[in-house]
Amino acid sequence: MVADGSMELTQGKVRKLLPLAAIMLLASCGARDGGAGQADAGDASSRDAPASTAASPAPDAPMPQALDTFAAVVVNEAIPSALFDIRYHTANNFTGAKVDGYNEPLCLLTEPAATALVKVQKDMNAQGRSLKIFDCFRPQRAVDRFVRWARDLSDQAKKAEYYPAEDKSQLFEKGYIADRSGHSRGSTLDLTLVRLSDATELDMGTAFDYFDSLSNTADPRISEQQRANRLLLKEAMEKHGFVNYDKEWWHYTLAAEPHPDIYFDFPVQIAGHAGDGQ
Repeated sequence: MVADGSMELTQGKVRKLLPLAAIMLLASCGARDGGAGQADAGDASSRDAPASTAASPAPDAPMPQALDTFAAVVVNEAIPSALFDIRYHTANNFTGAKVDGYNEPLCLLTEPAATALVKVQKDMNAQGRSLKIFDCFRPQRAVDRFVRWARDLSDQAKKAEYYPAEDKSQLFEKGYIADRSGHSRGSTLDLTLVRLSDATELDMGTAFDYFDSLSNTADPRISEQQRANRLLLKEAMEKHGFVNYDKEWWHYTLAAEPHPDIYFDFPVQIAGHAGDGQ
């Protein structure tokens, strides 16, 4: 254990889950080697496919290498001092309902991303702050659910809360919703900062998942204090190898992510994963 109560990610210290989807795909491919990744074209109709088809390549595409290396770290256990509000496991999100694939309220990340995040938390604790995490690994089936929601223009139930100034029909064009998400590669997360003293979120100028240019990390309309809070998070994350998506102050990806071209689709859960162990 480190001083802030989080775990060092050393062998045998943190639960790592080898996705069943990866094992089944590897078994079906035998010892075949291949290229660097898969095509980036998405097909929303694949949402209901069984987990065993996750990250499967297009016909004749090179087979992704080392697919089994996404032994997901359960960050809830690796950083127990952090706060977790996994929104898509609840109805408290822009769809207004629990999202497909979020079977448990967990933050799952690749080991390099989790290792880096432990260091961020340690730095923030030293400053009287803590990480609060909203989302980590996002299965492709969840992304497909977002696509269906965005295409249903009759569903405007959450407009006032999440996109009051945006026309829902423009969410694709403006990049708020897409067929693929970096979250599905396992090294991206959404988060904010809270005060250790009372767990109050720092004022970032908008709520998480607010579809508006005001959520752009450097939007000039935010106050000086809001800008300082965004920069505090940004500098802390960048120090340990994460890169911010400049349209969303809360969105960070490990620059050296181990699976830059693979989009996984297995449920966010512990139960039912092969390779679950201490």
